Amino acid sequence: MTLNEYVNNLKDKSIAVIGIGISNLPLIKLLAKEGCNVTACDKRDEKALGETYSELSNMGVKFKLGEDYLKELKFDVIFRTPGLHPMHLDYAKEAGSLVTSEMEAFFALCPCPIVAITGSDGKTTTSTLISELLKAEGYTVHLGGNIGQPLLCDVDNMKKEDMVVLELSSFQLHSMDCHPDVAVITNISPNHLDVHPDYEDYQFAKKSIFLRQGENDRLVLNLDNEITAACAKEAKGKVSFFTRREILEKGCCIKDEAIYLNGQHIVDKADILIPGEHNVENYMAAIAALEGYVSKESIRSVAMSFGGVEHRIELVRKHKGVKYYNDSIASSPSRTVAGLKSFKQKVILIAGGYDKLIGFEPLAEEAVKSVKALYLCGHTAEKIKAAMLAHPDYDAEAMPITVMDDFTETVLAASKIAVEGDIVILSPACASFDKFKNFAERGKKFKEIIGGLV
Repeated sequence: MTLNEYVNNLKDKSIAVIGIGISNLPLIKLLAKEGCNVTACDKRDEKALGETYSELSNMGVKFKLGEDYLKELKFDVIFRTPGLHPMHLDYAKEAGSLVTSEMEAFFALCPCPIVAITGSDGKTTTSTLISELLKAEGYTVHLGGNIGQPLLCDVDNMKKEDMVVLELSSFQLHSMDCHPDVAVITNISPNHLDVHPDYEDYQFAKKSIFLRQGENDRLVLNLDNEITAACAKEAKGKVSFFTRREILEKGCCIKDEAIYLNGQHIVDKADILIPGEHNVENYMAAIAALEGYVSKESIRSVAMSFGGVEHRIELVRKHKGVKYYNDSIASSPSRTVAGLKSFKQKVILIAGGYDKLIGFEPLAEEAVKSVKALYLCGHTAEKIKAAMLAHPDYDAEAMPITVMDDFTETVLAASKIAVEGDIVILSPACASFDKFKNFAERGKKFKEIIGGLV
């Protein structure tokens, strides 16, 4: 089915699109342009939507806005936003509405192989790595999902020999009918428990990436993560593992300080430009996913030239002998722990933010070994401080804790105590929504502050 045929099938139906954001805005415009009866639903009001409201209104789009935007939705088809748990639309589904998403429609229409990546940590870097490796091999690559641009409206420009790489969040995956040719789960640890009703629901959402795969599809799993390793017994297709802890005859592993695939040397760890053992894991996940697609030469070329993704242990500046790193993407304790382990010395850590209802005990366990001074701000500041104080190895002299309210003042205070040879890193262990729109805005603000140091 082509995109045009798909849209034509919707013309006699009432359609609601929930969320007027990056993921759904192109879809709303496409439906309106083709004459569909479409209503855009959003928590924001007309004033907050600004020019977007005027543009869509002129295209004939109807609106359901404000706090009650999810109530009494009576439509034939409802496209939900990736950030909305589908349980909020159960009532509409029971009343006969077809609840779907832009991403689910893309899976149905995509003409080329899809490599899909999910996980609690590392999915953006792994997705980007897979994209870079495929491009180095000469493929035309379409990168999207939870990263880059929504792809549905571009589907008619894709060729069978192209490759699609999708980063998929738990929100996108939940209840979605998807069947990628290659599925990757980097790891699973507690995350987004402010949105998912419980940890089991979060895990189930992640598993949706492979539960509908066929016997010829491939699932790549982290053998070092208990939950992902256990997914193998539920897989219908071929399973490939990657691990840092074991030597594998078949799969991807570390041996003699190098990455091996199926017993063959692929690339030395020393050749990987981006720092951290977690990035070695990301490379292993990508290499296992692309077995048969890319050469050893392409892998080595990317490893020695790829400098990483913005906001992911990004070296912002070296100023007066102090290195400043932006790791704003670290919105969970496990992600911050991985960042701390990337360095061979103790660091000055800036953390705190929006509370996703995740415990900070794992962060405390690593921080007492890896942090020389801790600066906290945001809603979780006191919660993180309490976890540190409760750790039996916490030493106030070895790791003083400072709690502040303003983000800029916190960053500046951390920079003032830094001396030549120190590392200062923003790695919040929390989401950004208490003070920023998203992690990228938070990271850019940090970079702006550090860029202004004199």
